[in-house]
Amino acid sequence: MMKGAVTAKTKPAGEGPRHVAIIMDGNGRWAQKRGRPRLFGHHAGARRVREIVESCPGLGVDYLTIFAFSTENWKRTQTEVAGLMNLFRRYIIKEMQGFVRENVRVRFIGDRYRLESRLRALMEEAEAMTAHCTRLNLTIALNYGGRDEVSRATQRLARDVAEGRLRPEDVDEETLPRYLDTCVLPDPDLVIRTSGEARISNFLLWQSAYAEYEFIDTLWPDFTADIFAGVLAQYGTRDRRFGAVSA
Repeated sequence: MMKGAVTAKTKPAGEGPRHVAIIMDGNGRWAQKRGRPRLFGHHAGARRVREIVESCPGLGVDYLTIFAFSTENWKRTQTEVAGLMNLFRRYIIKEMQGFVRENVRVRFIGDRYRLESRLRALMEEAEAMTAHCTRLNLTIALNYGGRDEVSRATQRLARDVAEGRLRPEDVDEETLPRYLDTCVLPDPDLVIRTSGEARISNFLLWQSAYAEYEFIDTLWPDFTADIFAGVLAQYGTRDRRFGAVSA
C-alpha cells in the first residue's frame, strides 16, 4: 500500500487554481505546419515546458502536472517513440540542476517499468535530487494512462485485502486514491488541453472528477506564459459548487 496520501484542497471561488494539469497537445501539427518532422515539434514543446514551469509560482500555482507520454503513444512510429525517449533522457539531464536551483520538486507518474533502464534511473535520480524542494511541485506523466493507473491501484488494493491488511467493508471512495500514483498530490483544480481537441485522453480520470476543464486552440509550442495566465484568470470567475447549490 502506498503511504503519505494527502487531502485534496481547493482554493476558494475567485482565486486561481492550486493544482493545474496540462495535456500538452499539438507538437506534431506545429512542426508539420512549418514543414519539419514531428520530433522538431516535440523539442519545441519541451522548451515551452520550461517557460510554463517558471511562471507557476508567480501565478499562485503550487502543483503542475504535465502529460508527456501516454500508454497509447507506443502506437506511434518507432522513429518517433525512440526520438521521444531520447528527448526525455536529455530533458532530465539538462533541466534537473536548474530545477534544484529554482526549488522545484519533480515526480513521475505512470508505469515506468516498460521504460528502458537508463531512463528509469534518470527519473529516480531526478526525484531524489529534488525531494527537498518546495517552491513548486512538478509531476510528469510518462507512460501514463488513467485506466492503467486505476488497474494497477486496484491490484495493490486487492493484494492488501487478500493479505488481511484491509477489510473489504472498509473500502470506499477515499480508499482507492491512497493507491494511485498521485497519492501524495491534491486533485487538480483545472485541466487544460491545448491544440483544439476536446477530449481528456485517459488523463487523471479519477482525480479530475470535479476539475474545471479548458480546451484551447493554441498548439502547445505556442502556449506562452501570457496565455497561461489568461486561462488561470478565467478560472477565477467560475463558480465551483461541487454538487451543492450557491448560497
